[in-house]
Amino acid sequence: MGQSDGDVLERLGGLGTATISDALDRLGIAGQALGIAPLESSFRLIGRAWTLRYGPVGEDRGSVGDYIDDLGPGDVVVLDNQGRVDATVWGDLLTTTASRRGVAGTVIDGVSRDSDRSTALNYPLFTRGNWMRTGKDRVRVEATQVPVSIGGVRVEPGDLLIGDRDGLVVVPAARADEVLAAAQRIEHAESLIRAAVESGTSLRDARAEVGYHDLQTRQEETK
Repeated sequence: MGQSDGDVLERLGGLGTATISDALDRLGIAGQALGIAPLESSFRLIGRAWTLRYGPVGEDRGSVGDYIDDLGPGDVVVLDNQGRVDATVWGDLLTTTASRRGVAGTVIDGVSRDSDRSTALNYPLFTRGNWMRTGKDRVRVEATQVPVSIGGVRVEPGDLLIGDRDGLVVVPAARADEVLAAAQRIEHAESLIRAAVESGTSLRDARAEVGYHDLQTRQEETK
């Protein structure tokens, strides 16, 4: 019997993004979001994607969205602003509301502002940076709960997101069990290597003993 969704998410959340990244490589999954980093190095993000895609305004100015009141614990707000760094799509009021509602964090392919509020509330923000200029009358909501792109990675509603000081990884919901199993194997192997090195074994010998150099290689290449 497979593990429950909550159990898989919790176990993945207990691993570092570097370990999960290696597991993704082993399984041939492109899940490392390039250029997306935590606003504060101490931020940790674990949850499931709730997605929104922005586009530039036209004759109809549209809206940046009042979606946050519908989200809650376990949700990660995933905002695809096409990598724009000239207009923000997240600030003080959204951070305050999301924090009060127990939202797990926010990921933006773009920038945010009002950084002090995120820091004060310890609300996890993973973005391309921060800048003060509003996105109002510059971007508009195109769609919600649709596949989006974050750091060159496809994110679908319900996918698992894990972030730490090393960056952000995306685990497709349908493959979470596989990724967890591979990541746990890698973590165990590295703990054995670390223990061997600390007891005086050379790194070369310790790696050879556990087959370290095959751990991140795609599975079909090792058969």
